[in-house]
Amino acid sequence: MRNFSLKNLLITGLAAVAIQGMVSCTSAPKQPAAEEKSAEKFIGLQLWSVKDSMSNVAGTLASVGQMGYKFVETAGYGDGKIYGLDPVEFKNLCEQNGLLFLGAHTGQDVPTQEKWAETMEWWDTCIAAHQAAGVKWIVQPWMGAPGYESLEGLKNYCNYFNAVGEKCNAAGIRFGYHNHDKEFSTLLEGNPVYDWMLELTDSAKVMFEMDLYWTVTGGANPVDYFNKYPGRFELWHIKDKAEVGGTGTMMNFAAIFAERAKAGTKYGIVEVEEYNFPPLESCAKSIEYLKAAEYVDLAE
Repeated sequence: MRNFSLKNLLITGLAAVAIQGMVSCTSAPKQPAAEEKSAEKFIGLQLWSVKDSMSNVAGTLASVGQMGYKFVETAGYGDGKIYGLDPVEFKNLCEQNGLLFLGAHTGQDVPTQEKWAETMEWWDTCIAAHQAAGVKWIVQPWMGAPGYESLEGLKNYCNYFNAVGEKCNAAGIRFGYHNHDKEFSTLLEGNPVYDWMLELTDSAKVMFEMDLYWTVTGGANPVDYFNKYPGRFELWHIKDKAEVGGTGTMMNFAAIFAERAKAGTKYGIVEVEEYNFPPLESCAKSIEYLKAAEYVDLAE
């Protein structure tokens, strides 16, 4: 997901007004036709992309729905709430704007033995909140330093993820892990961290949301992983240096999308973290690029 070394970019009031007008002021929030309400499409948006606009949850969701995204993945869970709202209230607000609330990013660092019960209680509350909203997946988008420093530390994380995945399974939710670039550059016992994670986690309990951009930035080829670990990558983060398909792209999306079935990928989620335009506009340009790309099948 995010690279925490990047500086958060602020949207000026003028830019926010301009983009809001571009994508949402010409019509009321889009209401999906009755037969389309349960239809799920392949491409959604990770709302971290528009984090500086999420203080206005309703307005931002209206803008995202107008762009043509069909679902969202959140990054705003806390104390049983989603962006400060009751989970069902947030779900209903998404649906009023033609969006489904399908997934979330959240998590906790691996606990000590003394903190294990407390951390599992946190997960119980978190899972119940997302279950109430009907989400399909919860993804942890980070791992602390011990996971990179020794194989023993990484095993502790993988055992922890297996335990969380078992809890999620019981609630009908998939649990997964989202990578950055460090998983590919750090070697433990002769193998990249990412390879060890794929070996040490139970595929029935832990799936992987591959961030395509961070994988390439880390020096790896996504297709090589699809070939080595077919079916493990149920989600993709579709990302580029800035907006997807923008100037200076370093991604061979056509080759990656050609192996979607082998990867086991069910959903792709656009994420924009650096911007050539105001964030909402960059997100709009990203979905327009994917809609026009011949190699992208937007149907579920």
